[in-house]
Amino acid sequence: MIDPSPPTAGPTGGPAAEPAEPSDRSSPYRSPDPAARRGAQVEIKGLFKEYQHGGATLQVLRDVNLSLAPGDMVSVVGASGVGKSTFLQILGTLDLPSRGSIRFDGEELTTMTPERLAVFRNRKIGFVFQFHHLLPEFTALENVMMPALIQRMPKAEARKQASDILGRVGLAKRLTHKPSQLSGGEQQRVALARAMVLEPALLLADEPTGNLDRHTGEDIHALFVELNRERGSTLLVMTHNPELARLMPRRLRMIDGGQLESAEEA
Repeated sequence: MIDPSPPTAGPTGGPAAEPAEPSDRSSPYRSPDPAARRGAQVEIKGLFKEYQHGGATLQVLRDVNLSLAPGDMVSVVGASGVGKSTFLQILGTLDLPSRGSIRFDGEELTTMTPERLAVFRNRKIGFVFQFHHLLPEFTALENVMMPALIQRMPKAEARKQASDILGRVGLAKRLTHKPSQLSGGEQQRVALARAMVLEPALLLADEPTGNLDRHTGEDIHALFVELNRERGSTLLVMTHNPELARLMPRRLRMIDGGQLESAEEA
């Protein structure tokens, strides 16, 4: 087994409920210093995830270890059922491990309260899923604004940032379109823009192009990597797609129990 830690240290998101519109005058939001923006340093040690079923213990993840340096771009391939999605949900704080440690820029996530985790997740982590999870009653622009409004960013600033990132993914002329009025590729571009609008320190993707045709998927692959390089997030992608996996400078394979090994030949 090869140590999945990087050889050297290198240099948002999921579905959300509609937020209450914040007041610009009372907003506690502070724009981050652009010079301070960088990807997260993540250290995962001794991670286990177990479920009780019929009096027996089902072990999905067993003693998983992984180090992600700031700005790392990592793909993880593996057969269905080895624990990829479970691992991603735990790393994204959507679920808790049975035991083990997850340190995010020095902060231990497993001991945070649910309330603090929710704030941390929205501020620091972006998600792109196989299904876009866009809110159907809102426009592309409003969907992308959601994470910023949840952070109580002033509405005008949230609108500008959302418009900018939608323009960057090629949807400047689709701002007022609702998801049902967009193609599958456009919907996934909106989802990517939503994940990136707050420039998260960690971007997690679970089969981000799994529902798209090959040509559209290739376009999204290239955009995904290009955007992430521009914005500096640490990136972890779970995929069955060897072409997407090869775009990542660092490639791993997950086997039974969530164990990680090098997949540089993938």
